[in-house]
Amino acid sequence: MKKTAILERNFMIENINWYPGHMKKTRELIQENLKMVDLVIEVIDARIPVSSRNPIIDEIVKDKKRVIILNKSDLSDRIENQKWSDYFAERGSLVLIMNCMSGGGVNQLYKLLAKEQDRKNEGQIRKKPLRMMIVGVPNVGKSSLINRMTGRKSTQTGDRPGVTKGKQWLTLTNNMQLLDTPGILWPKFEDPKAGLNLAFCGSIKDEVLDTATLAMELIGVLQAEYPAELMERYKLTEISETPLATMEDIAGKRGFILPGKRIDYERCGRTVLDEFRSGKIGNITLEKLSKQV
Repeated sequence: MKKTAILERNFMIENINWYPGHMKKTRELIQENLKMVDLVIEVIDARIPVSSRNPIIDEIVKDKKRVIILNKSDLSDRIENQKWSDYFAERGSLVLIMNCMSGGGVNQLYKLLAKEQDRKNEGQIRKKPLRMMIVGVPNVGKSSLINRMTGRKSTQTGDRPGVTKGKQWLTLTNNMQLLDTPGILWPKFEDPKAGLNLAFCGSIKDEVLDTATLAMELIGVLQAEYPAELMERYKLTEISETPLATMEDIAGKRGFILPGKRIDYERCGRTVLDEFRSGKIGNITLEKLSKQV
């Protein structure tokens, strides 16, 4: 691991580029149906508000009215949640901080949408339903939001990215209509950090990445930005000089040792990634507003 870590890291960062064929079709679907909707609901991951905002979506949606959902707020830094909410609101978007898995914030979303529907029908004799579409990169919680809004399991969901399938029009409260579209990811990452952040949060299939190297990269971020949380979770007395050394300390604390006293980097890496993604390490925002703008 020590001899190959740097080479593996560089190779992985340069080659994070997950863009299955169906993603191109999804982009075409959004372009085709955008003219049919009144507004766009964009779901982003509150832990990575920049990396999970797809530039392709910005390019396609353009000036269409937008509601930005800062999802997974239960996993992110609460102070940063509010900072990002204010930031997007100041730039003209309607913003809600939500936890789509538990349903937190859904009532506020419905109130917001009801106001938009009333505004659409102001002065009209024949009332028309508000029509909207939901967009977002894989695994940001789009399907969970749809399920909460409809009150039933209308889409297939899971922890793995890219499981939402097909095209559906869903009828919601007050006859509002929602077009579901699978999440899309840009074909090439202009900033390698964006690819890493999406990989950390599970928006890129783990099968295309080296788990141990990815976890080591995450540890490097955490020991710089959230050292106290990292030390508390893994009972570390200090943070080592390098992410690799910290990873080995974690492996030792958890007993991830193979025969011959070799460290099980794969198991350690999987544990760190899983515990970060589930919030067990703490409420963490990888992209803080002060460092992004």
